[in-house]
Amino acid sequence: MPPTPVPSRTIRVAPLRCEFLDAKTENDFLQHQLRMTQGQLRISFLLCLLFYLCFAFSDLIWIGYDWKTAWLIGTRIAVAVIVLSCLALLNRRPDSIPFTRVAANIVEVAGTAGFLLIAALRPSEFLLHAISMSITIIVLYIYIPNRLLYAAAIAAFATLVFIGLAGWLGGIGGIALPTMAALLALANLFGYVAARRYQILWREEYSAQMVLKNLSVRDPLTGCYNRRHLHEQLLETEISRAQRYRLSLTVIMCDLDHFKAVNDTYGHDGGDVVLQHFAALLQAMTRDNIDSVVRYGGEEFLLILPETDLAGGELLAERLRHTMASQPVEHDGQRITVTASFGVASVDFGSAPPAARLNMIAAADDLLYAAKNSGRNRVRAQQLA
Repeated sequence: MPPTPVPSRTIRVAPLRCEFLDAKTENDFLQHQLRMTQGQLRISFLLCLLFYLCFAFSDLIWIGYDWKTAWLIGTRIAVAVIVLSCLALLNRRPDSIPFTRVAANIVEVAGTAGFLLIAALRPSEFLLHAISMSITIIVLYIYIPNRLLYAAAIAAFATLVFIGLAGWLGGIGGIALPTMAALLALANLFGYVAARRYQILWREEYSAQMVLKNLSVRDPLTGCYNRRHLHEQLLETEISRAQRYRLSLTVIMCDLDHFKAVNDTYGHDGGDVVLQHFAALLQAMTRDNIDSVVRYGGEEFLLILPETDLAGGELLAERLRHTMASQPVEHDGQRITVTASFGVASVDFGSAPPAARLNMIAAADDLLYAAKNSGRNRVRAQQLA
């Protein structure tokens, strides 16, 4: 069977915190969502700003001109300044995931702290404040994009403080206080469940996109990259990187010897098993997340080896040649012995002319045919000027 393009752990989501178990996948997802996340944050921040400033009029109506009113208006202005500062922070670092999370946490903490201070300064209205607290909880969970665990911690702590203030300053007792606590706990539970659902749905959608992307760039039989991906992105990316940092880049063209005879003797199923065995060998003996293995066509494969000179490429080709020849492939109780030929071409971009990059694959292909013409099960290598 071909190697699995996307490991299952990579797309699994932790059930409570609702994040990918694989840290790199989670970071890639957050980067993918960053523009949308920051757009939602800007809208949420502006609505919070409008909410805090508009309700300054209710302070005047309920309390009148008093020292409390000055405190209330000062609190609302302070929260507004914090929100504006976080908006500026987002604009200065639009590509930063940590800054985005810091901004979300600051606004959530400042907003809830400001609300609790306002409730404490208007203690006679705690029943009305409880309605506002329920709305605040939903906003924390759903309308301000943040890590679910952070939002849950802020919302739960704010709820406990609010209930304490209601009993201490609001004079709410008897059955009213536990009833209020139960309703606010229900609001927290509803907010968490709704936010969890959204977080999982977004990651499931991203996982589906990952799978489709892998299918579009992978060969279905062997799990190697396909030729389309090689020419559209892979080769140009590695060449550009080697040129930028003046590094060596080596390519190896590989071809199974007498593969037609394998198909004729063992059938196409046997040929597929041999191809999968060879692909698995190439992937096992190259470096994960550094080297690339491409099914170039039929029984031909191409290896792209960044930061590898000619000697390193030739050594790898010899190891691959020896291992393939010494490990027969098991199929339906039969042992299929197959050899392979290799053409190795290398460019040192610290000294090579720009035209050298255009000849790499063609040169490796010519060297492969030279190996075949000299008897097969050979390695031919050349440093390109």
